Amino acid sequence: MTDQIEVRDRFVGCLLGGAAGDALGAPVEFLSLAEIRRTYGKGGIRGFAPAYGRKGAITDDTQMTLFTADGLIRSLVRLAGKGITSESGVTAHAYQRWLTTQGEPSLCATAHEESCDGWLMGHRELHHRRAPGNTCLSALRRMTSFGDFPARNDSKGCGGVMRVAPAGLFLSRAEPEYAFGLGAELASITHGHPTSSLSSGAFAAIVAGLAAGRALDESVAAARRLVETRPGHGETLAALESAVALAASDVPSDEAIARLGRGWVAEEALAIGVYCAMVAKDVRGGIVLAVNHGGDSDSTGSIAGNLLGAMHGVDAIPPEWLEALELREVISEVAGDLFDCRNWDLDMMSDESDFDRAFEKYPGW
Repeated sequence: MTDQIEVRDRFVGCLLGGAAGDALGAPVEFLSLAEIRRTYGKGGIRGFAPAYGRKGAITDDTQMTLFTADGLIRSLVRLAGKGITSESGVTAHAYQRWLTTQGEPSLCATAHEESCDGWLMGHRELHHRRAPGNTCLSALRRMTSFGDFPARNDSKGCGGVMRVAPAGLFLSRAEPEYAFGLGAELASITHGHPTSSLSSGAFAAIVAGLAAGRALDESVAAARRLVETRPGHGETLAALESAVALAASDVPSDEAIARLGRGWVAEEALAIGVYCAMVAKDVRGGIVLAVNHGGDSDSTGSIAGNLLGAMHGVDAIPPEWLEALELREVISEVAGDLFDCRNWDLDMMSDESDFDRAFEKYPGW
């Protein structure tokens, strides 16, 4: 039982850590490092600052992460109810629901759509635009069916990798290659470049390893081995190798992150997140490091936070961050459901089945 509690704590820590990194980076996402230091002091931003009208505001990174988890849980409910499912197809449907929260029409909407919105859609705080990525929006606008992917673009923006931590958690009981495959496929729903898929697959595989209790260096090494077997792996493999080498070097952190890039594209965001998690003494320090650079600070903070939260659990996240974090309870509940769903009794023929309750919260159409 102790092991189960520990693993559940890693799930919750992963999603809350990612959200905390997202919120810390949100106010500085479009600033240079010099501008960050002029505004927040020599040490850069170290605590939540106002963004989107409040302190601790999440962005599209956490929104889409939640809808990823929602889709994966629904895929299990659908399997129980219909005998067939597709994790990627059901999650593509979840991304269409996210699209509608951004005030965009969905070409995939169906007559019964409102009846299967589910629990997550009921949280009005999610119905706000928080600088959503143009590639995600445009790909989802064009989607005409839930199997309409990979996306017809050549984007390797970080909008694929920053949302797939739940894929690693969902398949953490399996071999890392399964999490890798699911993470890569989920990214391809909106991003068509192989580097996006491979970076996302690597990230999901690393998260899976950490959730299963493996060390970060071991999890990264396993992900690197998976990457190098795939076509078009050059950029992703080079980025991971650079992150590992810089983490083992005496290169100052500011310079190391600058060498890894700015995080706007998938392999750079992944490399910065991995580097910061590797050199961090604690969750706070790793996330602070991950957002204080001139680039996509909320995404790199989110990725580093996912990794550090999965490594150290929810209790290692600064309590003042958790107290101020937008939708903290919702994020915790989704993470808990993502852990618990594998143990739900979804046998509709059983009097003790959890199916009706699960279907009400996560309708598996």
